[in-house]
Parts: sequence; structure tokens; C-alpha cells
Amino acid sequence: MAPEAALRASLVRIAETGCVEIDLAGDGGPDVRGPAATRLQRLRTEPPRCVLSEVRPDLDALEREGRTDLLAGEAQLEERLGSAVRHGTVAALAGWCPETEVGATAARVAGAGGALVPLRAPRGVDPPTLLTGADTAPPAYTATPVRRSFTPLVTTYGTVPYADLDPTMAAGFVYVSMFGLMFGDAGHGLLLVALGLLLRAGRPRRAAALRPLWPFVAAAGLAATLAGVAYGEFFGPTGVLPVVWLEPLDEPMRLLAVAVGLGAVLLLVAYAAGIANRWREGGPAAALYATTGIAGAALFLGLAVVAGYVWFGQAAYGVVGAVITAVGLALAGVGLYATTAGGPGGAVQTGVQLFDAVVRIGSNVVSFARLAAFGLTHAAIGAIVWDGTTVLAGRGPVGVVAAMLVFLLGNALAFSLEALVAGVQALRLEFYELFSRLFEGEGRPFRPWRLPVQHLTAPAADVAPSAAAETVPPAPAREEQS
Repeated sequence: MAPEAALRASLVRIAETGCVEIDLAGDGGPDVRGPAATRLQRLRTEPPRCVLSEVRPDLDALEREGRTDLLAGEAQLEERLGSAVRHGTVAALAGWCPETEVGATAARVAGAGGALVPLRAPRGVDPPTLLTGADTAPPAYTATPVRRSFTPLVTTYGTVPYADLDPTMAAGFVYVSMFGLMFGDAGHGLLLVALGLLLRAGRPRRAAALRPLWPFVAAAGLAATLAGVAYGEFFGPTGVLPVVWLEPLDEPMRLLAVAVGLGAVLLLVAYAAGIANRWREGGPAAALYATTGIAGAALFLGLAVVAGYVWFGQAAYGVVGAVITAVGLALAGVGLYATTAGGPGGAVQTGVQLFDAVVRIGSNVVSFARLAAFGLTHAAIGAIVWDGTTVLAGRGPVGVVAAMLVFLLGNALAFSLEALVAGVQALRLEFYELFSRLFEGEGRPFRPWRLPVQHLTAPAADVAPSAAAETVPPAPAREEQS
């Protein structure tokens, strides 16, 4: 809030601070352009950037000089001035500010004659989500390089709702672990680590925009290196490393069982996070009846116990699993039926959705078998390349040269192809199997209004007199809101 005379100066300080998202009018009415926006449109030149003048500039002079940067900044200021609620000589704007920044922002606004008044969030309106490490985060919200490199994993899927847990770090570690299982070769993994270190050094220059992702690339390479050590793979089965755990091509069923078991554990963790999110979003009832909440977790756990009965043949497993599954189906059925129109049609719809939920759980668990499948594929390609290399190496000098070419080109092909496949498949498992249980809706990102401010060193008397006449006309009176 600010007196009309101090409103512009207060907004300038808000823009310079860069940690407040101001709610704009957006009432769908006619597009009434301010003086700066009109002049900017006449110039028909895209501004290279937006800059805000500390004092009210002479718009005519800016137009003559082609200062589209200052005109664009002034146009944004006009838009916010037009969104203010006015009562007499006092104006107010609503917006969002991180709680930790309220004190500092209030002090800056007070220096310009305004005031920052904390309000409760309106009912039915979710606050915007601020993820530390996101591009829109205020400068004060610095993140570690690892967190900043993992953030695109979450933001690519969508914006985390404000009430939900932040899965950034967990999602990053799960992704690189799944990638490592599918790309298990110590030699190829070390190449990825080296690539990450090159990105950190800013090389190649054309990839400078990818530099923040270097911890992500290096972590994926480290996971692949550790898996390669466990498999005894170093640019294929070269014998450089002993087999510490298992050899994929010799024990495919064991690798498959581990992959499916790991998938079941990850799904259980995703259900636990989903229960917390449903509780935070809608309270105990939402957590109890949602298929991504307690009902879905009970159904998943019950089916897992029934699978234990099939595997071990113990009757107790079958009885306990059937009871837990029935409880999960009942809870999920109540929640799903409540979203229908009721009656026989609602009952049929609920039955179909319950059947789909059961089938989906089975398919989601089996889907993690791809961790073993693509790990086997990577090992098989490495074995083919190494067999071709050893056969050619025993056929004289020409064979040695041919063997070197086969080894280099084969590993280059395996590295590029398998890195792409493993990266895509790990992303698919993360999004469709895990994130689909964490999130039921999508939030909106926190987008603070942030503009650089041009501080004028000239005395105030040097400002052109015509600037005083270029004020933004007051917006039509809007209904006063508490």
C-alpha cells in the first residue's frame, strides 16, 4: 500500500528487489495501453531487455532516442499501476512474497513511502510454488550446484503444487541410480564423469548453457561406473575389472529379480510421498480414499503380499494379502464413487476404474524390468564389440589395426546409443511410474517481478518538465477488497 504520490517509487523498489509477484487485473476488459506501451508499439522494435528508470522519465525523449529498454520497463510499470485498487489518495496492490523476504522487502518499500501488509491467503487460491534452484527463484534463494542441476527433472514434468512435498533431490538420486543400472560400464561411466567436468569448465563453449547441469551428468556417470564395477564391465567384458556382484549375461534372471524388486520399493516410497501430499492438499479424507493415497498403497501392498504367496506357497501370505487388498479396494471404491454422478452408472464406472487401478499396479511393477533389460542390452553390445576386437587382433598387423578401429567405433556407438536409451527410459520410469503417484494436480510457478533499475545521477531538476505531464491516468475505481 502507498499514497498515490509514492506508488511509483514503491513499485520501483519492488522491481529492483525482485522477490514479489504482483497480481495483475486481468479482468478481460478492453486493452487500454499506457503512454509508454503506446510509444513502444509505435517504434516496432523488440527491446533487447527491460530496464526501469528510478525517476519518471520523459517518454517523448525516450521515443526519439529509441530507448526501447526503458520504454518496455515503463510499460510493465504502467500495467501494475493500472492493476492497483484505489481509495481516495491511497492505492494498494496484492501479490506474493516469500515469507523469509517479507521483512527486507517491507523495509525497502517503507523507504519510498509505502508499506507491505501481510495478508492471509484467499480461500480457494493456492500460492505460487517457489522451488529453490528454479530459474524464477529470487537471487537470495541460492541453491547448491547439485540441487540446481536436478531441478529440471521436476520442472520438466510440471510445477509442484504449493502444498506438496518438494521431490527434487530424491528424484535426482533415483534417476541417476536407475540410469546407472542400465548403463553399467565403468569405462563409459568415467567418460560421462569426464564430460561433466568439461561442462563445469565451460567446454565446449557452444554448450555453455548446459554448464549448470554438470553435477547431474557427473552423478549419472558415477552411478554407471559403480554399476560397471559390480558387473565387471570396463568398455565391455575386457577382464580389466573382476566381477564383484554378477555378470549380466550369465545371470539375467537374478538381475531381473533385483530390478523388479527395486521397482516395488520405489513404488512403495512413491505411495508414501503421495499419502503425505494428499493429506497436505485435502486433509485426512483425501489421503484415505485416493488411489494415490492410503487406498492405493493398501491395494499395492495387498497385491504384493499375494505375489509372495504365489512365490513362497505360504497360505498365510494369501490370506493376509487378500484382506489387505479387499480393504484397499473398498477404500478406493468409496473415493472413486464419490467423484461419479452416482446410481448404477456410477457403480459401473467405479468398477472399471478399480479394475484399471489393479492392472496398472501390475504393469507399473513389471515396467521396472526394463532396468534389467537395457542393462543386458548394454552388456551384450559390449560383448559383441569385445569379441570382434579379440578375433581381429589375432590376425597379424592389419588385424590389430582393424581390431583397434572396431573397439573404438564400437564403443563410441555403444556409448552414444545406450546413453540416450538409458536416459530416456530412466526418465520414463520417473515420470509415469513414480511422479504419477506423487502429484494429482499442478501448481503454478512463482514468477516475481524483477527488473534492473537505472539510477540517475543527474539532479531531479534536470528531468524534463514534460515528464510530469506523462503520468499514467488513474485506473477506474475497483471494488475495495479486504
